[in-house]
Amino acid sequence: MSTRGPVQVADRHLFDCLIDARSPSEFALDHIPGAINCPVLDDDERRIVGTIYKQQGAFEARRVGGAMVAANLAKHLQGRFANMPHDWKPLVYCWRGGLRSGSMVAWWRLVGWDAQQLAGGYKRWRQHVIAVLEALCPQLQLHVVSGATGSAKTRVLHALAEQGAQVLDLEGLACHKGSLLGAVPGVEQPSQKAFETQLATVIEGFDLSQPVFVEAESRKIGRISLPTALIERMRASPCLEIEAPAEARQAFLLRDYAYLGDDGEALAQRLDALRALHGKDTIARWQDWARQAQLAPLFAELTELHYDPLYARSQALHFHQWAERRSVPTPALDEAAIAQLARQLLTLV
Repeated sequence: MSTRGPVQVADRHLFDCLIDARSPSEFALDHIPGAINCPVLDDDERRIVGTIYKQQGAFEARRVGGAMVAANLAKHLQGRFANMPHDWKPLVYCWRGGLRSGSMVAWWRLVGWDAQQLAGGYKRWRQHVIAVLEALCPQLQLHVVSGATGSAKTRVLHALAEQGAQVLDLEGLACHKGSLLGAVPGVEQPSQKAFETQLATVIEGFDLSQPVFVEAESRKIGRISLPTALIERMRASPCLEIEAPAEARQAFLLRDYAYLGDDGEALAQRLDALRALHGKDTIARWQDWARQAQLAPLFAELTELHYDPLYARSQALHFHQWAERRSVPTPALDEAAIAQLARQLLTLV
């Protein structure tokens, strides 16, 4: 049996399995990548123990909670871990590396496994994520891909990745397309903490000496806020602008956002947020088109009256090297044209 002390975050990859002993709701909010959730106390049990602690004190809470912990650990032993070999090495963590993960480690060691506890638990992991973002974001060799709405910027990023470039797909990590109409049907955005965990994991994998392509974004993507260190680095980085004619952008938008026509009432409600900017008559017309799934005239006016003027104002304001941007024109935005755009962008960095 091992007598090694608590394990540090940097050593987590040395183990056969990473076990998150927290409750399912804690795990869902965020967890260390690759971890599996084996709760020592589930959400209801944790609430019950917390109530007993407040009302009756620590001893009674531990007595009741201990029975729950023992029952849950027995279930895990009889279920998920029933066939693990004697030389299996799991690493266990909870919120702060305390009683929950400590209980599991003690039981696993009694079985004969070389179980270890992550020092500081999830709280230490969270500190690691913040430290990684603050340290590495300022070192990224970013190239910001810009372009008016409908310029297929995200798809160009995907094509760049397919051609071997390093790409930071912020909208992909945020599960949102980044505009008023950017929510993806049936797809929930991650929590802020889970987004930052995934972001830090991606950035840690980059070769910092090589360029990284990222799409021009505002501070928020849906309800996700970008870290200040990343925003500052993006705004100080060189820009590459995709220039596509309005007809090509319109055709791309109609393909990329076709699903918005499936729920006209929901689309109409989202457009209401623009009433203060465009007035009730314009919004009423847009909402009528939305309810009738007439996306072509709706997208044409949205682009001309809202998104294009917003783009013209915002780029020079937010990106310090906008005046020195390098532009790449394209007559179309089909798959072949997008692949060609990616090849051209690669020659500019």
